[in-house]
Amino acid sequence: MGKDRLPLLRICIEHIFNFNHNDPMKYDVILAGVGGQGVLSVASIIAKAAMDDGLEVRQSEVHGMAQRGGEVLAHLRISKKAIAGDLVPKGGADLIIAMEPLEGLRYVSYLKPGGILVTAAEPFINMSNYPDINEVHASVKRLPKSRIVETSALAKEAGLAKAANTVMIGAASCFMPIKGKTLEETIAEAFSKKDAATVAANAKAFKLGQNAVKDDKSSGNKNTNDSLRKKK
Repeated sequence: MGKDRLPLLRICIEHIFNFNHNDPMKYDVILAGVGGQGVLSVASIIAKAAMDDGLEVRQSEVHGMAQRGGEVLAHLRISKKAIAGDLVPKGGADLIIAMEPLEGLRYVSYLKPGGILVTAAEPFINMSNYPDINEVHASVKRLPKSRIVETSALAKEAGLAKAANTVMIGAASCFMPIKGKTLEETIAEAFSKKDAATVAANAKAFKLGQNAVKDDKSSGNKNTNDSLRKKK
């Protein structure tokens, strides 16, 4: 191939890459946290709700530590069509859900342009040199799109301190191509064997997480994937 055709080839390759990368029929999520925070449980609830909504789902735990305090990373891919692989490519995630802020920042290289990081405000201090939490929050806020959710306070408001993860699902629901009602039903099913007070508290925690994001005026775009949801 002549050298004069190389620029055209590069343009064609870039066009193909950008078309696939921004495919509105696909939504990629990274879930990050540390052992004991329930990262994989959150991923399972979201995956179940997506399937109940008739979407294709691929889920993978890439790196997980069984012991409390080890980093945990999960990939979740959602689409209206068949999905080729389990892993979200770097620069391809529409959303990062972080159970603690430093872990969220660890994986920002996975975010695509226009992607959002939604993180719990509270740190899980599992190292002696954990940075000042105000500096961590400042780094999160410097991202083009982010939300910091006061999960502990909202869980307590819901009546159950352990419902912090459900708060996070509620907050993240504002950006995912899954119906809120389906997520609520999936959460209710997940806790159906618990007592009525636990079920009610988790239902309230979900709503409080949703409302915390909807009421946050710090970023202009509250839902990054309305197009996929409307096509359902």
